[in-house]
Parts: sequence; C-alpha cells; structure tokens
Amino acid sequence: MSILQAIVLGIVQGLTEFLPISSSAHLSIVPWLLGWDEPGLAFDAALHLGTLTAVFTYFWRDLFGMARALPPALPRAIPLLRDPSPAFPHPASTGDQQARLALLIGVGTVPGLLAGYFGESTLEGFFHGDDGQQSRAILVSAVLLIAVGLLLWVAERVAAHHRTLTHLTWRDAVTIGLAQATALVPGVSRSGATLIAGLFIGLSRPEALRFSFLLGTPLILGAGLKSVLDTVQNGMSGTEVTTFLVGGITSALVGFAAIAGLLRFVRTSTFSVFVIYRIALGLSLLVLLAVGFR
Repeated sequence: MSILQAIVLGIVQGLTEFLPISSSAHLSIVPWLLGWDEPGLAFDAALHLGTLTAVFTYFWRDLFGMARALPPALPRAIPLLRDPSPAFPHPASTGDQQARLALLIGVGTVPGLLAGYFGESTLEGFFHGDDGQQSRAILVSAVLLIAVGLLLWVAERVAAHHRTLTHLTWRDAVTIGLAQATALVPGVSRSGATLIAGLFIGLSRPEALRFSFLLGTPLILGAGLKSVLDTVQNGMSGTEVTTFLVGGITSALVGFAAIAGLLRFVRTSTFSVFVIYRIALGLSLLVLLAVGFR
C-alpha cells in the first residue's frame, strides 16, 4: 500500500465512521473502484485506532465524567434505567445522570458485542476474499445503502423528536444497541442504524447523534484492540509501519472534524443530504455491477 492510498483510506474511514453512510461499505467500494487491494490487518487496526482517538478526544469530558461518576452513583442510577421519571424535572445530581448514561451505554453495547463475537468471522468469510466475494459485498452494500437510506428518511418524518437522553430507559438502549449490531453487514452503517433507532424512539436529532457517538465508543475500542492483537500476532513490515501511522493519523484528524461538523450540522439541518447520497451511491453501484464493471 502506498502513502497516497493510506491517506485516501484514512480520509474515507474518518468521514464514514461517523457519518450515516457506512464505513465498511466505503472501505470495500473505494478499493474496488480504484483497483486497489483490500487493506490488511495492520492497516485496519490503524484506522480503528484513529477513529477511536477522534472519539476520545472529542468526548473526553463526557467519558471522564461518566467513569468518575459511575462508582459512587451506581446504586441510585440503576433504578433510573427502568423509570427515569424521578429525575424530572430536576435531576438529583449531574453525577447520577452521568452514571445512568454510562449504564445505558453499557446495556446498549451488549447486542453489538454478542453479534461481533458470534457473527464477525462468518460475515468476513462471506464478504471478503476472492473476486466473487468482493462483488457480493458490493452488491449487498448497494442494496443496503438504499434500504437504510429510505429508513432514515422515514424516521425523520414519522417520529416525534422531542425526547432527550435523560428520558431513555434500558429498553430504549437495548433497541438502539440491536440496531447497532446490524452494522456488521456492510452498507448498514453503525451511526446510521443507531440514528434511525434513536429517531424512531423519539430522540431529537442532536441527542440521537450524541448517543450514537457515545454508544459506538466501546465497540470501536473493541474492534481496535482486536485488530491490534491480530496485527501483533502476524507482525508488520517497515512499509506497513509507515502506512499504519499515516492512515491512523489521517483517520483521527478527519474523524474529529467529522464529529464536530456533524454535531453542528444537525442543529439546523435534517439528514436528507445523507439519504440522497446513500440512494445515489447505491443505485450507481447497481448500475456498475449490471454492466460488468471489474
């Protein structure tokens, strides 16, 4: 892999990990369109560590606050998972709410962890490998880019977006977590699936997006650690070390900008631009497959 390829794929990962357009699909589509080999384990680890760095850098106050608040507030926070009403209209304390949010993130992470543990290797074998499997991955990505895009469009127009994170119950967290688990399939999008679930249960756009980012942190961390362990077992060449650093730094910088930009964007705008992009890209890919591209 060249330095240019590392930069391009770092940009792709940094943007698409947080925008509701599917990072796994784009990391298959871009090499397929340009005739590049798919990234190896070492580079995959770099991309995950880069986006993880972006999340931790942007949300460090939230994450540190939750970690600090959880132990002392745990007995009071657990009952609020079932019924948050005692926290209204004035929360008992900021610490209790931070602890409660940490527990909700933990509960919502479980479906994704189970799906990854039991299903990742099967999906990897199904979508990656020889040319036939690559075309299969592109086809599935194209169909799901369109389907999930339409779901996002419906979620924006049907649901009432008035709830905040303080209204969430453990059932809501599980619902969003189940949606997140579907993102193992390329084309779904982790952020897209969690946004759709959040909007359908009534969260406002900014609140749904914030919970999506925070909920993704444990899974991004887990994926990054797994990739690093796999890389350590297989070793890295000198060239891979260079592309590792370039790709990781690029995805971290672009990812941070994507988080900040998207959080500002949703304050005044809808997700319609991403709906249009997903459908247009999906249809374009179907046309390319139909005419025998690659």
